[in-house]
Amino acid sequence: MDKTVEIVIIAMVAAFLGLRLYSVLGRRAEHEEQPLPPRFEPKGPRTDAPRSQPGEQTGAVVPPRILVPGVTPAIERGIREIAAADRHFDMLAFLEGAKAAYRMVLEAFWRGDREALARLCDADVLEGFNAALDAREAAGETLDYKLVRIEDANIVAADYRAPMARITVRFGADIAAVTRNAEGQVIAGSLNDAVEIRDLWTFSRSTQSTSPDWLVDETDEG
Repeated sequence: MDKTVEIVIIAMVAAFLGLRLYSVLGRRAEHEEQPLPPRFEPKGPRTDAPRSQPGEQTGAVVPPRILVPGVTPAIERGIREIAAADRHFDMLAFLEGAKAAYRMVLEAFWRGDREALARLCDADVLEGFNAALDAREAAGETLDYKLVRIEDANIVAADYRAPMARITVRFGADIAAVTRNAEGQVIAGSLNDAVEIRDLWTFSRSTQSTSPDWLVDETDEG
């Protein structure tokens, strides 16, 4: 075969292969310019998205979960509702305040301090204490009582009915008690032997009040 014809044929084959190669690479380059979708992109709405918590969509304040050892779910729910309504509420601080109030109310009653009782109790409880003081004074009796110690104080009920918050505490305490008549003679009790008592006291407070004080609004034996 003539060498010139050979060269022409080779050139034509090379041109043909070049055009094929360009067409393939050109299309691939055009595809590569477009961003590829993620490998696991979902075709529809995601079903594993984090679930919204109660109140997030409505904007409501969700109270933090307060873990209270030894209480029922109903009590814990009441405490959480109170904490949601009163951002300053602290359960441990409340219990310490309840124990202090328990001591102050008892000591005010024993010494007949009506003004102190009026600051610590609501109207109904104060009326009961004043009636007992009237009877004691009419009989000429005096009380020589001593709160030896408070053994325990546990929340047994909690309720929030806007705007009033109410918490009931069971107190266990040792009290040395002596009752004397008008002549000073001991007619009941002994200061040498402390008596263990159980009381159920309910404290209440309006969450709209600017005062942080809780008042005793119910007393009972526990």
